[in-house]
Amino acid sequence: MLTTQKKSLKVGKYVSTSYVDNIIRTYKQERWAHNSARLGKEDSLSSWYSIEELEEFIAKAKMHGADGIKFYYAAYPADFTEKPEYAGLQTLALVATKSKEQENGTAHKDLYIQDGKDINILAYNVGRLCPPSCPPKPGDADDWGGVGVTVVDRGEKGMVIV
Repeated sequence: MLTTQKKSLKVGKYVSTSYVDNIIRTYKQERWAHNSARLGKEDSLSSWYSIEELEEFIAKAKMHGADGIKFYYAAYPADFTEKPEYAGLQTLALVATKSKEQENGTAHKDLYIQDGKDINILAYNVGRLCPPSCPPKPGDADDWGGVGVTVVDRGEKGMVIV
């Protein structure tokens, strides 16, 4: 009997608290402060989804032949009416993908599925953004002890702890 071994598509790895703390701090200092200044309000720092809804999305993606998920950096338009408090803020769009071998390597193509009469991308969005829906900040009575607490120097506008 001939058996074939499926090629692993794994590309990520588990990382330490200090690693995560470092990349979040770098983001806040090099991107978030500028985004917030341009917007005139604090931009979002994270997007939260429950394990239940992620498992549901993954199951649906697998059912349609997906073998991965892309996390697209995105931003809501200024006139976003579904959740007006999210207008202009950055977000993550989760898009199911299917790998395809090509001459120059593996491509991870966005997955489109038949949805009634329409063909639509298999995607998920509108998580809980922070801000505006954040846990208490460090030092508050209900401090959650999150990673990435950073002092950001905003020049003439002072400093902010995020």
